[in-house]
Amino acid sequence: MKLHEYQAKQVFADAGVPTPASELASDVDGAVAAAEEIGYPVAIKAQVQVGGRGKAGGIKLVDDEDEAREAADEILGMDLKGYHVDRVLVEEAVDFSDELYVGITMDRGEGKPVAMVSTKGGVNIEEVAEEDPDAIAREHIDPAFGMHPYQARKAVYDAGVDQSVARDVSSVLTTLYQLWDDRDGSDAEINPLMVTSDDEVIAADAVMNIDEDALFRQPELAEMEEEAAGGDELEQKADEYDFDYVRLEGNTGIIGNGAGLVMTTLDLVDHYGGEPANFLDVGGGAKADRIANALDMVFSDDNVDSVVFNIFGGITRGDEVAKGINEALEQFDEIPKPVVVRLAGTNWEEGMEILNEDLVTVEQTLEDAVQRAVEYAEEVNE
Repeated sequence: MKLHEYQAKQVFADAGVPTPASELASDVDGAVAAAEEIGYPVAIKAQVQVGGRGKAGGIKLVDDEDEAREAADEILGMDLKGYHVDRVLVEEAVDFSDELYVGITMDRGEGKPVAMVSTKGGVNIEEVAEEDPDAIAREHIDPAFGMHPYQARKAVYDAGVDQSVARDVSSVLTTLYQLWDDRDGSDAEINPLMVTSDDEVIAADAVMNIDEDALFRQPELAEMEEEAAGGDELEQKADEYDFDYVRLEGNTGIIGNGAGLVMTTLDLVDHYGGEPANFLDVGGGAKADRIANALDMVFSDDNVDSVVFNIFGGITRGDEVAKGINEALEQFDEIPKPVVVRLAGTNWEEGMEILNEDLVTVEQTLEDAVQRAVEYAEEVNE
């Protein structure tokens, strides 16, 4: 479960992490009233769970009532990378001299949680990790003992954080790990952790994702679940259909059965020059109605220009999948997006015979299916 920024900041603030004064608003008048109460300048920030909000126009710094009204009017109701914005966080602007990054996640290769600190805050940390991995200091933590104080200090020192704020940054990092551990987190990060001219540190952003399987231990966070899911109709629909679904920013829709199979398909879409629009795993034993629901989801994404099905039959039977694809597509007078299908495994031959090739393109290999789907997506944009 992904918390919204305002929810994560409340969790962080309750644990003692310094955060700016802020107030949530769902209309322009409410945003202006919040700005007046907090005092200018303020930042008006779209509350959607997507990165790069600032570059996409979802965060604006304003100095007076007229600017606040104009910014709130522009942001509320906008489509931000496929997410509808229905709430904004009005937040006290921070006069900063530096931006840092601190985060906790699981390093599955090491089988341990890892604390990370970088002086390159305020930018996409994944890009930093790829382009300059040495700019991120890492400290692995034994979950049996938790984070030792020296580990927090070492991570901060190794990152090159200025000595004037090193103690405070260490304290924030320690608190962040404790929250991650106590709240059954999968990820927790602050990007940026701003350093003010007075050598104070303030969490200008907040990310916290919770292990959904542990929500029974987190009743307070479980109450936030419905609200946290708001803002993206497709992800809400995925919850209703019980799909593993992640919305991405490309235009080639992907449906498969099994996380590994879907990830392979994503990688191939990228390999052949396309951009994946989503991760959608229908799971094992998917029958006709479930396949129809998956197509309904992907067709509902306006960013999608083509769809590739990658189904390997084990529990899932190829003939059931084919039946679901036919039933879903026969509901349309005109197929909204071209669909490419690759079946393998249990009853795949029967499935190939069942598929209505007036409605779909059938390919024998995964590579051919992905290339064809990428070509269809490219043709739409020519």
